[in-house]
Amino acid sequence: MASSASRVSLLPKHIGSLSHTVPPALSGTLFVLGSNGGMSVAPDAGFTLLFGRNEPDVHICVAAGDTRVSRRQGLITRESSRWMLHNTGRLPIRFPGSQLVLGGDQAQLPAGYTPLFVVSSRQEHLLEVRITASPPSPGPGAGQGPHEEETHGEVRQLSLEEKLVLVCLAQRYLRLDPQPQPLTWAQVAFELGELRPAERWSPKRAAHIVAGARKRLSKQDGVPGLLEEEVPQPVGNALNHNLITDLLVTTTIVKSDLRLLGE
Repeated sequence: MASSASRVSLLPKHIGSLSHTVPPALSGTLFVLGSNGGMSVAPDAGFTLLFGRNEPDVHICVAAGDTRVSRRQGLITRESSRWMLHNTGRLPIRFPGSQLVLGGDQAQLPAGYTPLFVVSSRQEHLLEVRITASPPSPGPGAGQGPHEEETHGEVRQLSLEEKLVLVCLAQRYLRLDPQPQPLTWAQVAFELGELRPAERWSPKRAAHIVAGARKRLSKQDGVPGLLEEEVPQPVGNALNHNLITDLLVTTTIVKSDLRLLGE
């Protein structure tokens, strides 16, 4: 039988985001990526992964230099065929959306890609997690092997124009602002006008493009909370916030998309 150490591997810093990149692995394998690299842990390794800001004391470094984050902020361990997140630090850890895991609490990690955020008063610090899902049952004649490629989440289909506008609208979320809000239509029109002066960008045009994307994703993909009748009054930024949250969770837009804005 292979040793526990042989089922725990290091991930290099340059591997790229786990939202799109993950090596082949057994179903249930845990991948975690921090600011200085990461690790993969097989489901039967019997290994507890520690993360926090003090690199010598943990396996994954997150928020190095931010003394508000605990030296050992949390751990991930395998319990009854589930990967569990335990927040052992002072600051909350946020799942995509608004779910918070407070200090002393725990939460189950779902299969697939999950960006976690350690919420500091200065900023939110990203810890990327991916758990390989069980592959679908093979059809007749399909080959089987000990390793299966990870299946990607349901990425929403956007036109190039829609993606440009939505990345601009959601840039505060992609930059991990502590309390992000969508840009105003005037701000979106101004930034796109500066970026593409040959095109005629107005607040009305930007709003029309995003409204079309919201309606289509609501109807075709069944995404909730994208229509005015689905959210309580006053609506405010709720529709755009719900849209952005879905696009982040499904990795339809990721941090690297900020390059569309010339970054």
